[in-house]
Formats: sequence, structure tokens, C-alpha cells
Amino acid sequence: MDRIILVTGGAGYIGSHVCCYLKQQGWNPVCFDNFSTGHEWAVKYGPLVKGDLLNPHDIYEAIQEHKPLAVMHLASFIQVGESVKDPLKYYQNNVTGMINLLNAMREGHVPYMIFSSSAAVYGNPEYTPIDEKNPCHPINPYGHSKLMIEQILKDCAQAYGIRSISLRYFNAAGAAPEEGLGEAHEPESHLIPLMIQAAQKGTFLKVFGNDYETRDGTCLRDYIHILDLADAHLKALEYLQKGGETASLNLGSGHGTTNLEMIQLLEKLFGARVPFEYGNRREGDPAELVSSYDKAKEILGWNPTRPIEQILNDAWKWSEK
Repeated sequence: MDRIILVTGGAGYIGSHVCCYLKQQGWNPVCFDNFSTGHEWAVKYGPLVKGDLLNPHDIYEAIQEHKPLAVMHLASFIQVGESVKDPLKYYQNNVTGMINLLNAMREGHVPYMIFSSSAAVYGNPEYTPIDEKNPCHPINPYGHSKLMIEQILKDCAQAYGIRSISLRYFNAAGAAPEEGLGEAHEPESHLIPLMIQAAQKGTFLKVFGNDYETRDGTCLRDYIHILDLADAHLKALEYLQKGGETASLNLGSGHGTTNLEMIQLLEKLFGARVPFEYGNRREGDPAELVSSYDKAKEILGWNPTRPIEQILNDAWKWSEK
């Protein structure tokens, strides 16, 4: 079996959609996951290796057995607020886990890595839309952990020839309801699934902050469909296979939607009411995060094609299931 890609965190929200997309495009994904946040029901596109990146033997064995062409590294702790309260948990899991993974890749002669980075590396951006020239000043340990890893990857490209693309996600959203895949975090912290739960089940949505310097006082975010994101991972690998250099690229839609606008759009699309109340700002949340994805377009030939309405529609269908 060839065309094998090891997907760490392959049982998670983004990882499962990436595995699905890889399989559809004729690749063979191997899911590596410790199930701290992932779901076994989401693993259905190839072999499963239950393992933990904090146990170097687990990842070494997986690479020796499956001999992947590349690793797509999506295993990560991602809660900004939790990272502020427990930074060592984030540095240990995200950074130490990556070091163990890179050591195993060196031993197994795996030449390519696609890394799930984040717009959190920018912190409070100096200008929007944010391009890759915007200075990186993370404002929480989660963002710092991602930026540290990007630096480690640059150094490893020079020292060991492991080339990589770090994909700086903005807000991944949406679902693949026809595949039985969607967002199911425990606890859920993302706006769209919480908003849909409020509309479908009558729960109360808390909107964090209405005093930001945005057009309606609520946070402004750039939402990107999960399947557009998956497509970028494969395009990034193809770029590296053609000799492309290590780089960091933004993945977003280039459009910003405020929390309040998102609630209003959902109500309009589905004729449903979203009961909500305002709470205090969350620590570590910038007012505006909107991407420029020109570099990904230029280097990878990547374009997001699914609009915000499709993101909401797919997420709604998945939630109904």
C-alpha cells in the first residue's frame, strides 16, 4: 500500500475531515490519536493507531510500521482560555509532542510535514486583513506554542531536510454531513455549533464581549469551511513534493463576520431564534482576525470556494443528525 499519510489527531474535528478528503483523492490516511478529544466514530478512512505523542515509542512504532510519505500534524490542545490558566499543559502537549514526532520522522526518513498552525500566532494584529508579513506577537500560551513549533520546523528544514508547510488556520467551521462528520468538541467552545444548539434545543448562547472596536461591538472573525481547509492540506503536500520550500501560510476566507452578524444570519437562513446574552470578554481574544490568503493562492493555487451560508447549512444538517 503506498500513498500513505500519517494524520496525527485524525479522530478530531479537522483531522477526520482531512482523512476523509485524502481518501476521496486516492490517498491512504493512517489515523494516529490518543482520543483525549477525538472520537472513534470519526475514524473510518484507513487504519487507526492508538498512541500518544508524549510517548516517543508510540509514534516511532507507527512510522516504522506504516512508512508514510508525509505527516499531517493536527494533534494539539486548542483552548485559548485553558492555555492561559494551564500553560505548561499546552507547552508539554503541543511542543514536546512535536519534538517527539520530528525525531520519529528523522529516524523513519519521512521528508514532509503539513502542520496545523493558527492565526493565534499573530496576537493582536497590526493591520487587517492579516498577511504573513504581519508581525507575530501571540497573546496567549496556545499561540506561543504554535509559533515555537513553526520556528522548530524552520530549523529542522535547514538541519535535517524535513520540509514543511505551516497552515495558519483562521476559524475552521462547517461539516461534511453526508459523511457523518462534523464538530463535536467536549466541551464545545466554538460559536457556530453553540449557536446551532441554542437555535435547535433552546439552550442559551453566551457571546463574550460587546465592547470591542468593531462595527457592532462583538468579535470579528474569518470563517473557513473545513473541506476548503482539507483541500489546502493536500495542495501543500503536492507543493512540497514538487520541491517547494518550508513556509507558513494563512488559510481563511478573506471576509470577516461579527458574532452578532453570525447569529442574525443563522436566524435568517433557518427561521430559528438564537437565545443569547452578553458576557465578559474572554482573556486572550483579539477584536478582529481576518486573513489575507493571497500567499496560499499564489504558492499552492488554493482558493476557498464555500461561502459562509454553506458553512452554516452544513453545520446545521450535521447537528440535526
